[in-house]
Amino acid sequence: MIRILHTADWHLGQTFFGYDRTEEQEHFLTWLATTIKEQNIDALLLAGDVFDVSNPSAASQRLFYRFIQQITAENPALQLVVIAGNHDSAARLEAPLPLLQEMRTRIKGVVRKRDGEIDYDDLILELTNREGVAEVLCLAVPFLRQGDYPVVETDGNAYAEGVRELYARLVQRAVERRTQGQALVAVGHLQATGSEIAERDFSERTVIGGLECVPPDAFPEQIAYTALGHIHKSQRVSGREHVRYAGSPLPMSFAEKHYRHGVVVVTLDQGQLLSIEKHDCPLLVPLLSIPATEAASPESVLEQLAALPTEADRTLPAPYLEVKVLLDEPEPLLRQQIEHALEEKHVRLARIVSVYRSGDAAATQAEEPGVGLREMSPLQIVQSTFERTYQTEMPEELVTLFQEACLSISLKEEEEKA
Repeated sequence: MIRILHTADWHLGQTFFGYDRTEEQEHFLTWLATTIKEQNIDALLLAGDVFDVSNPSAASQRLFYRFIQQITAENPALQLVVIAGNHDSAARLEAPLPLLQEMRTRIKGVVRKRDGEIDYDDLILELTNREGVAEVLCLAVPFLRQGDYPVVETDGNAYAEGVRELYARLVQRAVERRTQGQALVAVGHLQATGSEIAERDFSERTVIGGLECVPPDAFPEQIAYTALGHIHKSQRVSGREHVRYAGSPLPMSFAEKHYRHGVVVVTLDQGQLLSIEKHDCPLLVPLLSIPATEAASPESVLEQLAALPTEADRTLPAPYLEVKVLLDEPEPLLRQQIEHALEEKHVRLARIVSVYRSGDAAATQAEEPGVGLREMSPLQIVQSTFERTYQTEMPEELVTLFQEACLSISLKEEEEKA
């Protein structure tokens, strides 16, 4: 028997409307370490988006590697499989692999090729039970970019068909390799057709304009369990119990406020799936919306803000607050009035959402007081603009070109100063 914990979308280093989330992320990792021990976990599968950005801060990386060191020391037989997500830099994630392998950690960020052909064996990993018997063949597939999957002649979605073909060939190779009693478990980072995502929210970045959806039949019945990442809502895919998103451990936006955040524990024995259990992660910092439902008039909103308790337990983290106001026209003093109403309240104002009435339609404009251009690096500004324009992450090639341009300008300025 082998017990596997499926988790995904940690987004270490993410800030919430300008507020640092290190304390929340540490709280989750502490809970996860305890859960691994209490549930007698044999293997931890992290299905992508370890970090929030492709160039994570030193503090975020330290948080991740300290966690690996801690759980492998506390659980001498624990195995870790980590794949890169679309937020991660595949090469950067794999860089410390020679050191991490000594801690029974395997990372798959790059799809390797031999003589121009995909090396499928490199994506197949053995997972052992407590007796040291290889009970699972794990198909560890990172987020697939163009060139990572086979080219398929099709009149339909070339990306979806290419990904489907990659999994088909990978499953075929794994079936050839497996012995009696071994189960196939797949790990992937993608958007499956039929998965639920938050509306009007870009914390779950679509990759190529919504055309990247992969049909669930890409994961055939030979796979006992498919552990997916990318979608932040914990869910089954198209009603399939054994094809699941673990969901993110923390809400990444107010649109995810009511999600059940946590991990999935899977038990397999003799090649068969025995059970799937959902474990909810306790939330350290709550999310608060005023009003709780639809936007209301400024008078009503200010009244509700004034009613917030002033004698809150300030030893607890202050909730993140979203304020939604219904307006007929811009109110220049609105933000000042809201901040004044919150002076004695134990909350963190995250954003003000102004909804303007225009006939039967309503236009929404969000003001995020925690984020300003002065707080962002030039690269962050460019990446943010690119993502808003194209609704996808800025490609690594453009990031590199921009950084080279910035370096060139910086060197030229230094030469002029000299």
